[in-house]
Amino acid sequence: MLHYIIQTIAFQLFFLIIYDVFLKKETFFNWNRTYLLVTAAFSLIIPFIKISSFKNIISQDYIINLPEIFIGGAKQPETNPIQLSPILLDNKSLLSWEIIFYLGIIIATLLFTFKLIKLLVLLYKNPKQREGNLLIVSLLKSSMAFSFFNYIFLGEYLKKEERATILKHEMVHVEQKHTLDLLFFEVLRILFWFNPLIYMYQDRIMSLHEFIADAQAVKSQSRNQYYQNLLTQVFESKNISFINPFFKKSLIKKRIIMLQKSKSKQVRLFKYALLIPMVFGMLVYTSSIEAKNDNDTSYNVKKEIEKETPLIEKIKAVKKQIGIQGNLNDNEEKGLELLSAIVKGENFDSDLVTEVSTYTSQKTDSELVKKICIVFEQIQVQGNINDEEEKELKKLLVLTSNNGFDDPFFADIIKYIDIPFGIIDQVPVFPGCEGLSSKEQRNCMSKNISIHVNRNFNTKIADSIKVKGRQRINVIFKINNEGDVVDIRSRAPHPDLETEAIRVIKTLPKFKPGEHKGKKVNVPYSLPIIFAIAEEKAKD
Repeated sequence: MLHYIIQTIAFQLFFLIIYDVFLKKETFFNWNRTYLLVTAAFSLIIPFIKISSFKNIISQDYIINLPEIFIGGAKQPETNPIQLSPILLDNKSLLSWEIIFYLGIIIATLLFTFKLIKLLVLLYKNPKQREGNLLIVSLLKSSMAFSFFNYIFLGEYLKKEERATILKHEMVHVEQKHTLDLLFFEVLRILFWFNPLIYMYQDRIMSLHEFIADAQAVKSQSRNQYYQNLLTQVFESKNISFINPFFKKSLIKKRIIMLQKSKSKQVRLFKYALLIPMVFGMLVYTSSIEAKNDNDTSYNVKKEIEKETPLIEKIKAVKKQIGIQGNLNDNEEKGLELLSAIVKGENFDSDLVTEVSTYTSQKTDSELVKKICIVFEQIQVQGNINDEEEKELKKLLVLTSNNGFDDPFFADIIKYIDIPFGIIDQVPVFPGCEGLSSKEQRNCMSKNISIHVNRNFNTKIADSIKVKGRQRINVIFKINNEGDVVDIRSRAPHPDLETEAIRVIKTLPKFKPGEHKGKKVNVPYSLPIIFAIAEEKAKD
């Protein structure tokens, strides 16, 4: 909840900065009205949008899948190999900040109700007359003027010529349903009473309403006469935030300035295009924020989510096929050797070209050979290989070459390689699990990670997010070549569960790094956490 509120406030702040800096002084009043309404709504919705393509997901073929970890007080399945101490949650307890939050909503609702009652009293106590779809309310002993839905309130002290001008102005509010805008922000003020940006939004939309109504009303009379009505009137106003008052001292100067401004040129509408990159950036943030990690290496999330080229896609298809097969025959190894020769630039002459051409023209049932041939064809189509493509090729070939880890040509890429579970010589070791056999080390690691998660996971988070039953949290992380836990990502039904899972995994101790061919390497892991929340038993 708190995480959602922080994101919402941050997004609203960005939207308002764009409005105040680039849009506020333009005369595109209806565009500005739409901008404020849409961005206010977007700021509430965007935190819930998770676009999977923006997330950095490691291929499952290269991940060590740890056993499920069960936390919480619900009964665990008998098949669970790790016995954990159950924790009974008190689902009825409320945090102090929640009490304050709901108390604020209650107070804000009462204030809104009080203001609405004041308006209804004015409607009930004063004479009314209908003009078409409008209901004109004549306020006794008053010079006020404002509108609410199709009700227009006019003070009896207003002069006849003033009434005609004000009536045209207020009819614009009624026709364009400005009251709905104000009530929308009134609801937000109740739900987010603590957020000052909501009040700023409502103030700006109210000003826009007056600019829109002024621009329409002034068309039917002299501007000087209209200014005179604004300046000479003895003002009264009701402090009601969801009505459209004609006379409001703080707005008079702004309204006159906007009436005098020249109409903005249409070319300036391009400013609204600023909304596109802003929303895109927010979607990227909300979709991948859980991947953030202070210990990320230089080969981080930003690089991994870059758009893949056709060649990189085909290289990864070869890597995936190798993972599926496990073993390679002589013909498949030959294809990889030719690919290595091309990357290294060794003997890249007519003989090599002929050999590659012969290899790609062969008929074969091997899926791996077919995919290798597709890589050759893509290289031929492109004519060259960029740095990222060369890096991806090296990451493939270092694993398939007999002396890849000892070859100086691959030295710059070894620290970035994620070693597949099926071929790694030595998996990372949890502190205290040294000296055991390979199988015992893996079981020891699983058991200790399970204990660590159970001890450190804040199970009381269920109180604040109001979740029940079994909640599955999928966590992906790497143990890098220095033994540090990096690149932590998580997915869960609720953002707070994702955040808590990342926090807990960050607190894992430093591991003894995994090794392959005598080199320390990165090893990816997948850890499912089942948050089984116990239901309180009924008391006798």
